[in-house]
Amino acid sequence: MSIASIARKELRGLAPYSAAEQVEDTIRLNANEAPWPSGDGRFRRPLNRYPEIRPVRLRESLALHYGVAAGNLLVTRGSSEAIDLLVRVFCRAGRDSVVTPAPTFSMYRHYARIQDAAIREVPLTRAADFAVSADRVLARCDDTTRLVFLCSPNNPTGTELPAETLVDVLAGLSGRAAVVVDEAYAEYSAGPSAIALQDAHDNLLVLRTLSKALGYAGARCGAVIAPREVVDMLDAVQAPYALATPVVECIEDVLTPAGLRAAAGRVAATVAERRRLAAGLESLPAVRRVFPSGANFLLVELRDAPAALARTRADGILIRHFGGELADCVRITVGLPVENERLLDSLRKLPGEQT
Repeated sequence: MSIASIARKELRGLAPYSAAEQVEDTIRLNANEAPWPSGDGRFRRPLNRYPEIRPVRLRESLALHYGVAAGNLLVTRGSSEAIDLLVRVFCRAGRDSVVTPAPTFSMYRHYARIQDAAIREVPLTRAADFAVSADRVLARCDDTTRLVFLCSPNNPTGTELPAETLVDVLAGLSGRAAVVVDEAYAEYSAGPSAIALQDAHDNLLVLRTLSKALGYAGARCGAVIAPREVVDMLDAVQAPYALATPVVECIEDVLTPAGLRAAAGRVAATVAERRRLAAGLESLPAVRRVFPSGANFLLVELRDAPAALARTRADGILIRHFGGELADCVRITVGLPVENERLLDSLRKLPGEQT
């Protein structure tokens, strides 16, 4: 049974918006566009014309980059839009539920609330370095569960999801729920992508983004990789002309051998700097613990988190505080070496004897 069969039945077979036909080298009088080109000549495509309904060349380039068929990939406005689309496609308001670890990326809960889907959390523990337990995830799922979100490496903990844990979750939910693995930080991890498991598990959906490793957070471009039937439903729900022409062209330009080599070099430098920063933080009296991370950030337990936040802000440095179960922790993005040195210098000013 295809996992698409558990999606909202009213969306199965929903046709995408029927837009005006787009044919090159024709006089286009069918889309109510302005007939004169814009004055900005920086782009290959004229901005007075609508972009493609779905950017075909970009879709093919991303599919090649991730090693999947183009029909199994939908280009989205960052992975955040993909999360929104998935919740809307799979969850009936007031009836279905979403399962997530806690702590994890807050947008899973955010979009579930917008859709009025119940949220079932699986608490992660510090004692286990925030590792995900397949048994505990499966225990939180019931007949209403339609989606399970697993972020690997997890945000904000940096924890990587072992393949065997993922396989156990997928097998336990086969035919019952879709398992979404958010690989926003996958390039910084030494582990394999979950994409390799999709042929064996049709309930596995994978999210990718160009915001992190490729450095295009401002362009808002990502992808959801899923069975064709699921991609078709997401395509029907996604707004037409979702990707703006400047975004499409700038991402096309980075998805070249030279562009990808340059990005890989920056990722390797970030991973090396992550190790150096972690060692520097661990040597500070104000730091209790630096958690293992497979991402471009570190979760750091402090003796006095409010004091650290005040100190770094006064020194012109912003770090992230989440509160709640992580009230004594901060998440620190790995910056440039000079930025990381400034951070370490700032935290060195804090005393270490406080509890």
